[in-house]
Amino acid sequence: MISSLSDFQNPFFIGIAGSGMSAIAQYLKGIGKNVSGSDRFFAKDQYNETQQKLEVEGIRCFVQNGEGITKDTDLIVVSTAIEDTVVEVQKAKQLNIPIIKRSELLAMIAASKKTIAVAGTSGKSTTSAMLFDILEYAGLDPSIISGAGLISLIKKGMIGNAKVGKGDLLVIEADESDGSIVQYKPEIGLLLNIDKDHQEIDELMKLFGIFKNNSRYFSVNQSHPLSQKFSQDAQQDFSTQPGVYAGYIATDFKQIGLKINFKINGTDFEMNLVGKHNMENALAAATVANGTGVSLETCVAALKDYEGIYRRHQVYGTKHGVMMIDDYAHNPVKCAAAISACQPIAPKVIAWFQPHGYKPTKFLRNEFVKEIASALRPGDEIWMSEIFYAGGTAVKDISAGDLINDLRALGKSAFFTENRNDFLTTVRPHLNGNCVLLLMGARDPSLEKFAKQVWDDL
Repeated sequence: MISSLSDFQNPFFIGIAGSGMSAIAQYLKGIGKNVSGSDRFFAKDQYNETQQKLEVEGIRCFVQNGEGITKDTDLIVVSTAIEDTVVEVQKAKQLNIPIIKRSELLAMIAASKKTIAVAGTSGKSTTSAMLFDILEYAGLDPSIISGAGLISLIKKGMIGNAKVGKGDLLVIEADESDGSIVQYKPEIGLLLNIDKDHQEIDELMKLFGIFKNNSRYFSVNQSHPLSQKFSQDAQQDFSTQPGVYAGYIATDFKQIGLKINFKINGTDFEMNLVGKHNMENALAAATVANGTGVSLETCVAALKDYEGIYRRHQVYGTKHGVMMIDDYAHNPVKCAAAISACQPIAPKVIAWFQPHGYKPTKFLRNEFVKEIASALRPGDEIWMSEIFYAGGTAVKDISAGDLINDLRALGKSAFFTENRNDFLTTVRPHLNGNCVLLLMGARDPSLEKFAKQVWDDL
């Protein structure tokens, strides 16, 4: 029975290259565990960047064929994407090695620290990164387990989604998509927003209600009507809406090019980011940081140099009057926010999106159409390529082309290019000077390579 971090020493991760899995693997290595793992993207004699970075940190990596699991392995960690048919799961069962899900292990880690758990359907990774940067700048030496790489850590040669600090504070993302959020009992719970994503609103409200009850202190976004319902104390909350009271208020938002300016409780902030949603993320991070004793002035200084996280509005540059930006946006609200954030930069935005998963795309079809349609200006365009298929037993009963047809029916400039490799050739005549080319998508590990190829050929 595995119930705490002291119950094992040699964990093996199946699917270790995933952002959530690699983060925990690195954390465990940082506290002295002998960590190893495998992934279906690893192959003998083939370079894999994630594999290399894990191995540099002393984490042994294997092809996903079972060879990495030995008699010394005392714990198997799996993500929700790992099915029982995987050969390594079968081997672990034959050897009677305990198997737990990633979320169960993260709950154990969270219980070992003074944890700040960041929740909500949008903005978790960015807010977690901002909060970590503030706490680190303040000298508190925090730890972080994130769903995305912080650029500041990536520059040091790390994957960037985890770091073990000497302080007692740990920042984590509390994921509602698989229901695992109910397992965490943090010192501070932070709720950013609630929108339909993965699950229906009623189910999400139940999950976030349990999350609130499990948190010692709780802070919510008062300007979001659904999260507002979970307020524990308005003085601990935050808001960007005029007339909506909270202890922390953001005002005077301005975006000039690739910079935003705003005030929090009258204190001036400036960041090298775009979009009102990033002001909201910064507000959430500053609210929690200030609640732990960090001054707003320190928050200003920390966030002024905030470098962002991997594939969150990552600016590649400008060629022939076209600025290219790559973004992790993948649910309806995130896609709309990414498009809106680009609009002050240029008079025309051409957005490309690759949905992931047939079931979630079908589940969110109406929301995708509604949110994207509302974000597009008359001169903007939305392009999509076919849904990313990660394998498994998915029923392919919807196409990205169906969403494009829905958007066309609403009078939007919408285009379907089934094979994304044909996208740049097809879209090139639409790329007039002074426009933004925005690429959006998640879960597909080849999206970074695709973005780099588009940039090289632009």
